[in-house]
Amino acid sequence: MPKVIITARGGLVDEAALAVALREGKIAGAGLDVFHDEPLRQNPFYGLENVVLSPHLAAYSREGLRETGVLAALGVVAILQGRHPDAAMLVNPAVYQ
Repeated sequence: MPKVIITARGGLVDEAALAVALREGKIAGAGLDVFHDEPLRQNPFYGLENVVLSPHLAAYSREGLRETGVLAALGVVAILQGRHPDAAMLVNPAVYQ
């Protein structure tokens, strides 16, 4: 039976339709950490035992914040040294073309 995990952006799925599918057993379970409307107030998933709801905060861990800072610093150093930042750090690498 299918399961759904949504961690990208809220609004990618029809939350009401997903809640119906979960209630009817068409989908075994779901894990979501992003939602169409945030902050999460009323939601069709409340009360469902086959759903895990979590805040979208993975980057706010001690390790995540440290890594974000290190990557930003490395990008700044590369630019100041006349180099291009690592392509993995660029949101729009086409700007260097």
